[in-house]
Amino acid sequence: MQPHAFYEYLMQARKRLFDWIRPLTKDQYEREFPFGSKTIHAALLHIAGAEWAYSNRLQGQQVTPADSPYTPEKVRSFAELEASWSAMAERTRATLAQVSNWDEPVQYRIYPQGPGTPAVRITTTRAGVAAQLIVHEVHHRSQVMSMLRQLGVAAQNLDYSALMFAREQEPA
Repeated sequence: MQPHAFYEYLMQARKRLFDWIRPLTKDQYEREFPFGSKTIHAALLHIAGAEWAYSNRLQGQQVTPADSPYTPEKVRSFAELEASWSAMAERTRATLAQVSNWDEPVQYRIYPQGPGTPAVRITTTRAGVAAQLIVHEVHHRSQVMSMLRQLGVAAQNLDYSALMFAREQEPA
């Protein structure tokens, strides 16, 4: 299966996640937890920023965290995040659909300790970048779901099979 097909799963799961987040109060959305990115807002910014970076890398562009449109200074509310991420998702979908050679090498630099520190060169393939984009969101989405559960939201069952497999009731 091509990575762009897995992205459709992310879109379905993200829609459900957003449905659980949308009714939260500002205090709930920004409540600090002792794990992950600490708040739902910060976790979502991190996921969206990573998608932005990986999508750009698939297009051969070098980007840094400072270039990201997904920072707390640039995106202050869930409504802003949802609107921006929805627009970006269409670009990500198009980027993934246009890849014809998933084995093509990709190189980029990251700065793990921040600007002014030595860079680390990452070498992978387009498939590797796409896989990271997908599994990264799943990993951090589970943290957001844990935060939601602690807020009393019954956030559960975003499993691939639950959202993407055809189902029909069998006769008794």
